[in-house]
Amino acid sequence: MSKTEKERPLILVTNDDGIKAKGLESLVKMLKLFTDVVIVAPNESYSGMSHAITVKTPLYAKLVKEKEGLQLYKVNGTPVDCVKLAINVLLPRKPDLLVSGINHGTNSSISLHYSGTVGAAREGALNKIPAVGFSLLNYRHEADFTEAVKVAEHVVKSILGDKLPSGTFLNVNIPDVSPVKGAKVARQSKGRWVEEFVERQDPRGRNYYWLTGHFENLEPEAKDTDEYLLAKGYASIVPCHLDATNFNLLSYLKEQNYEL
Repeated sequence: MSKTEKERPLILVTNDDGIKAKGLESLVKMLKLFTDVVIVAPNESYSGMSHAITVKTPLYAKLVKEKEGLQLYKVNGTPVDCVKLAINVLLPRKPDLLVSGINHGTNSSISLHYSGTVGAAREGALNKIPAVGFSLLNYRHEADFTEAVKVAEHVVKSILGDKLPSGTFLNVNIPDVSPVKGAKVARQSKGRWVEEFVERQDPRGRNYYWLTGHFENLEPEAKDTDEYLLAKGYASIVPCHLDATNFNLLSYLKEQNYEL
């Protein structure tokens, strides 16, 4: 990586759409203007992998590109595999920030639990690295990431200037509008995926199923959620943390007859 009188920040970048995704390319083009960047990304799409890791097959990391201030590795694994391999093997030092994305498609509300993009950010937080996942509400390969990059630059510089508390990370979603009105902090909206399966038969007469469905916002009138902001043309910044303890339920269980 480049050495200057004042060392530039080192940012680890990954995604779940693969190394050829336009969202990744657009993000890195912006980041390399003011940081050193190491990209460790899946060799293909691993969308929907959440926090999955590879334990039954070996992982391979191939250095695809290297120049001043930029390295690009492709890995035959999930986004979390990429983060683990980067931190433990590939990086010259602990990164100042982990950035995941920019994802093609939304990861707002309950979708963050399924997201490989968010999973990678969570893995960064597990390793005490400030982390953020970015997603644009457009699934097309050739989506326009101009507005999303502006939001990402603002958030990245904010984190570098004021580190996130340990054990936390950000989930940022950007609406597919131009211009984006701004970026606001919000909570995760309550919602669910109404899942449907399309049943078909293969040439041998065996039934198989394609997962489809649609998202249902369970609190459409709430004005403090990510879904509300996105519908109004704002990017949503949802702070997340690693501790999954429900402290209200913890107190309740202690009061009830659950403990021996």
